[in-house]
Amino acid sequence: METNYTEAERYYQAHKRVKEIKEFYQHLTVYLLCNPIVIIVNLMTSPDYLYFWYSLLGWGVAVVLHGLKAFDRFPFFSKQWEERKIQEFIDKEKGSKKEWE
Repeated sequence: METNYTEAERYYQAHKRVKEIKEFYQHLTVYLLCNPIVIIVNLMTSPDYLYFWYSLLGWGVAVVLHGLKAFDRFPFFSKQWEERKIQEFIDKEKGSKKEWE
């Protein structure tokens, strides 16, 4: 029975990972479609002041961070860090229950 649980858990994790990557590509697509519009509007309405850089840089940083997280390349808060933190909270919870008993 343990094998089925492990297999189900692996499937769930793989499904979750695919969903994260898909959401990143959607985010990237919206970024690539919207920013040319922002650039055109900026150049047509106020060519003396180029404010589209704020959108490109600000949103671009968000896209890069999203990509790092989706592809598990984020130097901080990696899966190993998450597992350590989860275990830490579980151990802390067990310790506090023993104090009450």
